[in-house]
Amino acid sequence: MRPFEVPTREDVTEQNQQIFDDLKSKVGFVPNIYATYAYSEHAPARYLAFANGKTSLNNKEKEVVNLVVSQVNGCTYCQAAHTAIGKMNGFEEGQIIELRQGRAPFSEKLDALAKLAKSISENRGKIDDDVLTAFFDAGYTKENLVDVILNIGDKTTTNFLHNVTDIPVDFPEAPELTETLS
Repeated sequence: MRPFEVPTREDVTEQNQQIFDDLKSKVGFVPNIYATYAYSEHAPARYLAFANGKTSLNNKEKEVVNLVVSQVNGCTYCQAAHTAIGKMNGFEEGQIIELRQGRAPFSEKLDALAKLAKSISENRGKIDDDVLTAFFDAGYTKENLVDVILNIGDKTTTNFLHNVTDIPVDFPEAPELTETLS
């Protein structure tokens, strides 16, 4: 049993209370993972500035990366959250499963992105040239590559936070994969 409970608004600093209030007004609630960041006085603001920074990736592309990385890292919280967010961004349930498997047969461009994100995550950035070539051949740029790597870092941070703290998931559970990622 992990010694982590989800901090409430009353448990956190005034600065983090303001972040909680902002999240509640935008999202409708304070997701448990964001509340968990508030164990640190500075982590919520720091993380949200990083996660919400400008990027060359559109929302669907960010969700491709989020779904792949969360699966590679075995984060049930982020699998659940990004399954819901993926649906809000137009992905169907079957497509989300494929993305979590590190592929997107429904889109050549997103397939190259998913395979790149999976390879970077699994291999700690030491990827095969053919994966990178396919990414560029699909129409992505060096700017996109840098933004994908930043997105992977963002998501990995949250994946690790949940994997260590094991706080309760407050999104509908993501379906289990019947096929492994390898």
